[in-house]
Amino acid sequence: MNDELESPDAASPAPPDRVPASSDADAASAALWPGDAGELREPSRRALLELVKGPYLSGTKSPALWSALLADEPSIRSRLHELFLDLVVDRIGEFAFVRNVDAGELATPTTVRTESLTFLDTAMLLVLRQMLLTAEGEGRVIVGQDEVFEQLHVYRTADRDEHDFAKRLNASWGKMQNKLRVIHNAGDDRVEISPVLRLIVDAEQVNAIAAEYRRIAGLAPGAETATVADATNDADREEIA
Repeated sequence: MNDELESPDAASPAPPDRVPASSDADAASAALWPGDAGELREPSRRALLELVKGPYLSGTKSPALWSALLADEPSIRSRLHELFLDLVVDRIGEFAFVRNVDAGELATPTTVRTESLTFLDTAMLLVLRQMLLTAEGEGRVIVGQDEVFEQLHVYRTADRDEHDFAKRLNASWGKMQNKLRVIHNAGDDRVEISPVLRLIVDAEQVNAIAAEYRRIAGLAPGAETATVADATNDADREEIA
């Protein structure tokens, strides 16, 4: 048992119908408008909202929100748990995101959506992830669009001419930048690979995708799709299938 609970000198817990006097003052100081029942400070609320909107909160892009998250992490984590969401924080990479909580045998709602990707989307995601891991520890990982596209050229099938395949590559590139936000423009057709990619797509998912690649080998184009977890979880937006 906890030694503090066993100590005869420990303070007795307040009766359940009594609220510590300081809680009213704390709630009042956090209120942002008349009747506001929220208890988080404004910066922490904004950090919580950014996490729920997704796909992730970046300390580099949003230093004020990152500081608010670190300052109020237990309270923010508690509120996310009430939504069946778990908080993942990488203090070294300075990013955080939420994912569906693993509650074991307890059935819980699925809050974080999945993103359905084409075969080429998924291949590009894995190429970017491998580039990130290869250069890990060297600071920012910046690569050229041509470097990525060159590694993907092996996936051009006989029924796809160069123009059509280039169009598909550009569509996947745009999805990496605008929807998944795993790459950020660094100028001159070069991008920085976000370290969040290392955790958004973990080793287990990589193995599952590799198995899917083997399964669909030789299938007709258009049959190749794979689903990977996306940190986006805005329930107000249309489900992407």
